[in-house]
Amino acid sequence: MTAADWVILGDIVTMDAERTIISGGAVAVVGGVIAAVGKAGDIKAQYPGAPERGAASSLVVPGFINAHQHLTADRLMASTIPDELPPGAAIYEWIVPVHEHVTGDDDELAATLGLIEAATNGITTTIDAGTVAHPDRVARAMNAVGVRGAIGRWGTDAVGLPQSGSVDEVIDAHRNLLERYPPGGMVEASVTLVGHDLMSDELVVAAADLARSTASRLSFHLSPTPDDTAHYRGRTGHRPLVHLNRLGVLGPRTLVGHAVHIDDAEVETLVTTGTAVASCPWAYLRLGQGITERFAHLELWRRGGRLALGCDTENAGDAVDGLRAAALFAGLAKDTSADPTAFGAHQAFELLTIAGAEAVGMADRIGSLEVGKAADLVVIDRSGVQWQPPSPDPILQLVWAGGGRSVTDVLIAGRLVIADGRCTTVDAGSLRDEAGRAGRRLIDRSGIRPRSRWPVR
Repeated sequence: MTAADWVILGDIVTMDAERTIISGGAVAVVGGVIAAVGKAGDIKAQYPGAPERGAASSLVVPGFINAHQHLTADRLMASTIPDELPPGAAIYEWIVPVHEHVTGDDDELAATLGLIEAATNGITTTIDAGTVAHPDRVARAMNAVGVRGAIGRWGTDAVGLPQSGSVDEVIDAHRNLLERYPPGGMVEASVTLVGHDLMSDELVVAAADLARSTASRLSFHLSPTPDDTAHYRGRTGHRPLVHLNRLGVLGPRTLVGHAVHIDDAEVETLVTTGTAVASCPWAYLRLGQGITERFAHLELWRRGGRLALGCDTENAGDAVDGLRAAALFAGLAKDTSADPTAFGAHQAFELLTIAGAEAVGMADRIGSLEVGKAADLVVIDRSGVQWQPPSPDPILQLVWAGGGRSVTDVLIAGRLVIADGRCTTVDAGSLRDEAGRAGRRLIDRSGIRPRSRWPVR
């Protein structure tokens, strides 16, 4: 009889094809993989003496997928950029100057802190939306914390941006990164362009070719505001996604960040090409980008499009909490459609788990608690007063009333990364002073001037 590394107890939300919930269940973990899922008595009899986590009152769910997260710089100046700036000012007056002065040490520290927060909130897989200069340091942080994810070096051939270069220079840098972090590992690389209209047609076509030839993911930002549409129409005569489809760069391996301001033709383009979208609802509200004018992501979902959730940066979504994003997405879907039946907690939870895993190309490995998949599990403590009395529908309660604060244990590839709410792999408390010093140094070097809007005496 094979010994189990862990037996995880609780009501098991499998997210299998039938969305089965096993009351009084357990998951057995062997060698980083899910070996058995069933009733607790049966699993414990099959794997006697195995170490246990969770309890009969716990809720056990698949690890959450964060499909769009910037892991560098912003963490060291978290919630520092004012929230009343005019459009574009946050990027050109704050983000760009900061990124011009970020060191490798800064990137690794910022990524480590962000990934610890993510893990404590149940996020087991993070797709980095573009590390400007030091992707290897972000990979080191992912390995240190013990999370699953993808790293990316931003690519642009636009003049005047940090780390911009020629098409050949950008593609060579990405090819080298893919060789070091090939698809399928705990940490893999993506072909990651800045996007918007900051990539020439030659660059985006070459990037798509590289992603296809290496079975990798291509990702870039597009249309969080109407600006991209105006730029593409002025340059090409077409809306962005229509033009990119004409170039042949869209498809199942492409993950577009945002795609907020898109029309019906672009939604249809996303659906017919199988291109996925990472939706970051808190960022759009925080930055006032007009998501409620037309919630195109709901229409994309209705038409069978591929969709995942993201938390974005610590100066946009701010909190790295997937359940918080899921609740907001569901609320926006109900309210913007003025139809409470349009979308709900269960569909949002799918975006955070199995549908999100499919959108980022990892559904064969993660996203559900099924035999043979990676043992990425989250244990939710339901003993607190906020859970009393327990709902007969745990997903309603988890999405609308839960949040990451109820996460107690997190296993990633069978490794206990979070135990009793604390990171086991990195001493987060020891980084507190270092983070403060690094943040102050970065602010000084970049020349930005953070302030409190209200007087501090």
